[in-house]
Amino acid sequence: MNTVATKVRILDGSEGPKLPLVEGAGDARAIVWPGMGAKARSLHHIWLAPDARTVPQHHPGDAVYYVVTGDGTVVDGAAGERQPLREGAMFHVDTGTEYVVEAGEHGIELVGGPAPADAALYEGMD
Repeated sequence: MNTVATKVRILDGSEGPKLPLVEGAGDARAIVWPGMGAKARSLHHIWLAPDARTVPQHHPGDAVYYVVTGDGTVVDGAAGERQPLREGAMFHVDTGTEYVVEAGEHGIELVGGPAPADAALYEGMD
């Protein structure tokens, strides 16, 4: 008989390692990432103050984000298309697509990230 060990963890996004993803005022932290044992997914908590933005990103897998609070815009780097974001919205980014999230006048808070985890985001972190 095989026994499978199950581990459930409650994670506070403010405890994860800081990620260099923000231009301007704000913060980005890894919640779920390879350094804590995750293999198939990553999850980040990103806060952007008004008029701040993320650095341009692209990943070897898809990415999905949920807008917890605030408003802003997601910009498709290749196509130059801009899509508005508001509280409660989700957006999906195809594999390899460059994107930037820009905060609106109220700032924006996001939860999400690439799946599988993008190893380049965590280089040099334990």
